[in-house]
Amino acid sequence: MRHCLPFCLLLSLIVQLSGCAAYRNYDQEMQQTIDQMAQGNLNEALYLMELHNPWEDKDLLYYLERGAILSAGTNLPKSQEAWRSADRMIFQREETIPSAPIKLLTRFGNEMGTMLVNDKLLRYEGYDYEKVMLTTEMALNQLAENDFDGARADIKKTHERETLIARQRERQYEEAEEQAKSQGITLHYKDLQGYPVTILDAAQVIALKNGYQSAFSHYLAGFTYEALGERTLAAPGYRQAIELRPGLRFLENALRNLDKPGPAGDESEILIVVQAGFAPARSSVQVPIPVRLNENLTIIAPISFPVMVPDTLTPPVPSVLVDGKQYPLTMINSVTDMAMRTLRDDMPAIISRAMFRANMAAISQAQKNERDPAKASLVVTDHDPFEEADTRTWRTLPDKTLVARLRLKKGLHRVRFPYFRAEDGFTVRVDQNHQVFNLRVFMGQNYFVGSALVLPETP
Repeated sequence: MRHCLPFCLLLSLIVQLSGCAAYRNYDQEMQQTIDQMAQGNLNEALYLMELHNPWEDKDLLYYLERGAILSAGTNLPKSQEAWRSADRMIFQREETIPSAPIKLLTRFGNEMGTMLVNDKLLRYEGYDYEKVMLTTEMALNQLAENDFDGARADIKKTHERETLIARQRERQYEEAEEQAKSQGITLHYKDLQGYPVTILDAAQVIALKNGYQSAFSHYLAGFTYEALGERTLAAPGYRQAIELRPGLRFLENALRNLDKPGPAGDESEILIVVQAGFAPARSSVQVPIPVRLNENLTIIAPISFPVMVPDTLTPPVPSVLVDGKQYPLTMINSVTDMAMRTLRDDMPAIISRAMFRANMAAISQAQKNERDPAKASLVVTDHDPFEEADTRTWRTLPDKTLVARLRLKKGLHRVRFPYFRAEDGFTVRVDQNHQVFNLRVFMGQNYFVGSALVLPETP
């Protein structure tokens, strides 16, 4: 199939294939890293990140993953450093406005590369929900260090990014719809034989307003503004969180209690944030696509599509114990649902590119049938090593965010999870009027992130 391409396209592909992007199995690489994290080996996980990214110019995913691993290990300055690098890369791409000829050339190169090879040839820009969660996680790092002013800046950046994404998304969906119509593509993801359609049509996925806005991001904004005494700004944050996750009493209470007196001098308003599990993996599944070449000839081409694989190894976290008292946790964010919704919304564009590759493969098979009728086949027989979906995604991003809110006396307190041993809990110091307890849980490991942690004395 590839040998009949015009020379200029081949040259374009050769340039884009540099770095073996089309062959890289990011899902496999990151699974090794996550396996180390699951055993509590955060340093080994960082080592594997360096091993898999030996080049000098690191990509966006490197900084996203590195920042998350460092944050789990409470190395917050280094975590922020990595995430600031990721944020700058995203910001520069958002601000760059290429000239019309460069924009056209870049778009042509991207379309040809993805249509003729696979989506891995696209530069990884980060999914919209990853961009929003990046600045949210950066704000959470700041709050774990009691830096509410620093968190405020990252929260403002999150709101600005959401607005930009909304404008871009509307335009992209219109372009994808127009392209599908112009190409006569009527295939829908529900028509893909063997594709796990139910995960994209799950009630919690469809219920989301979109794939990038997070109720947790807006709730965190409300809590931050409330702690800073800016209640007029806190109210819109809580309202937006309620709009994104309606019917949750926890969110409604935050808005309802906003005008009530704050904590007494010897008390602290505590927001417990538990981030559990990992964002879903992005895997590749092959689906048979029938390509009708004429009235009498239809050839089946195996084409790869992305599929999300949720983390099922991290147990549910229904509650947290503080000084032996159990407090229920409320889930207000699921990255799995956001990722599913994003993939659902992206499927028309993915199908459009896949259909082009299916047509190319079917035409090549038809030509092969004509050359050797004795071995003619109505299914594409040549194995294409490039035919694989893009499996890149931010894997170490926490999946579920669960919260509780309470008032504690200033001083030392004990925090742990019911299903962990008592000795696996944490001693924490409360010394601020408002504080955030940031806990990270995954696959049998639990960490307290932030300066409130009181380390045990070494003998």
